[in-house]
Amino acid sequence: MAENTVSLFGFEIKRKKQSDKEAERIKSVVAPQSDDGAGYITASGSHFGQYIDIDGDNTKDNIAMINKYRGISIHPEVDMAIEDIVNEAIVNNADESTLSLNTDEIDAPDNIKKIVQEEFDNVLSMFDASEHAHDLFKRWYIDGRIYHHILVDEKNEKAGIQEVRFIDATKIRKVKEVKTKKDPATNADIIESINEYFIYTEKPGKTSAGQIQNKGVKFTLDSINYVTSGLLDESRKKVVSHLHKCIKPVNQLRMMEDSLVIYRLSRAPERRIFYVDVGNLPKGKAEEYMKNIMTKYRNKLVYDAGTGELRDDRKHMSMLEDFWLPRREGGRGTEVTTLPGGDNLGQIDDIIYFQKRLYRSLNVPLNRLEQESQFSLGRNNEITREEVKFSKFIDRLRKKFSMIFLQVLKKQLVLKKVITEADWDVWKTSIRVDYARDNYFSEMKDAEVLRERLQTLDIMTQYVGDYFSKEWVFKNVLKYSEEDIKELKSQVEDEIKSGEVADPATAEEED
Repeated sequence: MAENTVSLFGFEIKRKKQSDKEAERIKSVVAPQSDDGAGYITASGSHFGQYIDIDGDNTKDNIAMINKYRGISIHPEVDMAIEDIVNEAIVNNADESTLSLNTDEIDAPDNIKKIVQEEFDNVLSMFDASEHAHDLFKRWYIDGRIYHHILVDEKNEKAGIQEVRFIDATKIRKVKEVKTKKDPATNADIIESINEYFIYTEKPGKTSAGQIQNKGVKFTLDSINYVTSGLLDESRKKVVSHLHKCIKPVNQLRMMEDSLVIYRLSRAPERRIFYVDVGNLPKGKAEEYMKNIMTKYRNKLVYDAGTGELRDDRKHMSMLEDFWLPRREGGRGTEVTTLPGGDNLGQIDDIIYFQKRLYRSLNVPLNRLEQESQFSLGRNNEITREEVKFSKFIDRLRKKFSMIFLQVLKKQLVLKKVITEADWDVWKTSIRVDYARDNYFSEMKDAEVLRERLQTLDIMTQYVGDYFSKEWVFKNVLKYSEEDIKELKSQVEDEIKSGEVADPATAEEED
């Protein structure tokens, strides 16, 4: 193996020679920004070593945050909202594949497109997407990030990726190591080099000085498939989940529910107050007399017919105990009264308010989560603005989630020498993953928009040729682009030539 070559986890890593253009590149004191939440670590390490976090981006903070997200997801209301989001994003239809690759817009020969489609199917089989796409999406949505280890045979790299293994997000993190040097002219720290890698560790620990120290294995960028939610905290250094903004509403809802239960249990029963006349008995005698009366009326003796014994079935509950108060001579004698229970036990407006606040924080329409609401098949008066916003939110989630498969597909095609890195850089804006859809509200919206356009077109037809041109109607009424207009005209001409559609000119002559 060459001197500057390292083989690690199935990938051959070579040190890239610095070109003259890179050597002459302008130096800066600002490191490149990234949205993957990699921390800035200045202590380097070997392939099996340790790193020390000195910038406050604590590994345990990330682990605690992920565990908090997972705990929140178990809350009934949150779990119901997550299931609704995941079911909307990942649709399993018997007659349609859940995920499919769209290569219509990439500029490549048909045989290359066919190979790309086949490799994408292989990637889906590695993830077992047909069975576990729902779980994969849910795991990514809750944690806010997902990691997979890509296994490649070092002896036969052209065979491509052999296996993709899931890695728990609490056991691995991405590290960005930034090395700086002093500028002699300005005495500022100039960025000299940036090194990114992953650290895998089973359990984080602490040094004797109290610093965070994690012993683990160092992974290269190519050996890990890493996709985040795309959301960062206010410091722009930590990845957060879509559940981050619902932490406060969930905690508030839990406290309100607990306080409601406590209030109802303590205020619901009707307590009795026994005023016992003790006459002129001394204090000690009066207390003994009170205890005897309490025992007499509180004991519940039951005769057991099987054994012939008496059994004492006293069951004490502190919230249901009666009040026994002595009353001296000259009072009204022995008396039993009742304290009323709570009068406003049926009011749960506060609970409903925090539930709605929780649902809004998860971007799920309220009518989807209310048990009383029914799914109606109607026109645009049933299509709410919240449904349109929810449809757009699902599309954004799908686009980000697609990177899990597209990144592995890129590595697969490059390893098998189907394409190069430069080819993928050209394709990445055109290639996309299509999802099976089950959003009836989105279809209703499109149908309503098309219906309105056709009605407007029907009204304007009598003015075309006098006040409006066909080109203007295509662009401003039907909202067609130049490519759509050319393709539509070409299709109409082909259908007229084939006889599928009657020629309008011939029809006018016959009339």
